[in-house]
Amino acid sequence: MYIYPDNLKSKATLWLWELKDIAVIGILALIAVFALAQTGIMIPLVAALLYAFLSIQFEGISILGFIKSAATFFIAKQQLYEWRL
Repeated sequence: MYIYPDNLKSKATLWLWELKDIAVIGILALIAVFALAQTGIMIPLVAALLYAFLSIQFEGISILGFIKSAATFFIAKQQLYEWRL
């Protein structure tokens, strides 16, 4: 099921993912299948499944987006505090 963006301003979604995430998941899954067939390691497959789970969209936000914004707030951006009496 393809859901068209509202008023052409929201991002296009397919099921529970944005279309960009579907492409990334597909590429990661392809790499994971080749790695599993050639070497027998399952780490790329686990990474692809973890990305697929974290990028599920619920009401415009994903777990991955929340983790990114929390990391930006707590780690990447400088916090400025002013103490006044």
